[in-house]
Amino acid sequence: MNQEIYHIPALLPQTIEALAIKPGGHYVDATYGGGGHSRAILEALQGSGQLYSFDQDSDALDRATPRTALTLIHGNFRFLSNFLRYYKALPVDGILADLGVSFHHFDDGDRGFSFRSDGPLDMRMNRSARLTAATVLNSYTPERLADLLYLYGELRQSRRLAAAIVKAREAAPLQTISQLLDTVRPLVNPRQEKKELAQIFQALRIEVNGELSALSSFLEQARDSLRPGGRLAIITYHSLEDRLVKNFIKCGNIEGRQDKDFFGRVNAPLRAVNSKPIVPDAEEIERNPRSRSAKLRVAEKL
Repeated sequence: MNQEIYHIPALLPQTIEALAIKPGGHYVDATYGGGGHSRAILEALQGSGQLYSFDQDSDALDRATPRTALTLIHGNFRFLSNFLRYYKALPVDGILADLGVSFHHFDDGDRGFSFRSDGPLDMRMNRSARLTAATVLNSYTPERLADLLYLYGELRQSRRLAAAIVKAREAAPLQTISQLLDTVRPLVNPRQEKKELAQIFQALRIEVNGELSALSSFLEQARDSLRPGGRLAIITYHSLEDRLVKNFIKCGNIEGRQDKDFFGRVNAPLRAVNSKPIVPDAEEIERNPRSRSAKLRVAEKL
């Protein structure tokens, strides 16, 4: 499969500029995906420069072209510091994370990430993980289902959706995307069907992959893994993860809690490089419609 089809990187030139790459520096691409950002970083490296690229999906890493300056790591970025310590790479000069789902995941019906084609209710980024969307739908209590649909999908009708899922699974376990769609479609607004179905699938994907807890852990480790002056660049795609990143850059914690010193100054380990998130222009959105919701936030370690 062509790498650019696997995933077209969003905000590529803006991200590379934001990292302010030093040719001999050490960098991390925490979400290798189709390798677009990694290839651009490698082009800017020289001499002792080194890139450490993470991905929990072996499919992505299998498509990577070996390079002397590239170390591929099959693992979740929630274990960032452990791996960097293992490779004796600490501290690093820059860290990038593109939190978007690769085109390959959406377009491969067998992975279960999209409602546009039928397939198993899987949604695992790491295929060796145990929890699948089918497990969530068939084993969670009505209350727990409603909570995740409300918190991760921001769906107001979360309780009615949870009740419908529980009723459906009593007749037969939900195993396929078509079964789930038959269950939830009567409860979504026909005028917003694509949006609300996407929210349902987003909620399940976040739960299956523990995305928000992984992001929180990653941010803390990224802060500690950067050398002073190092750059952190994060591309988000929905409000839940963007809020975490925004709070972390501003306050040094995901809650947005401001820790102040005796003089009332906020003690934050990072400085926002861009006061507002960087977003794609009209030309990029036309070329890559899936980049429409991308937001790039950049910070520098103090």
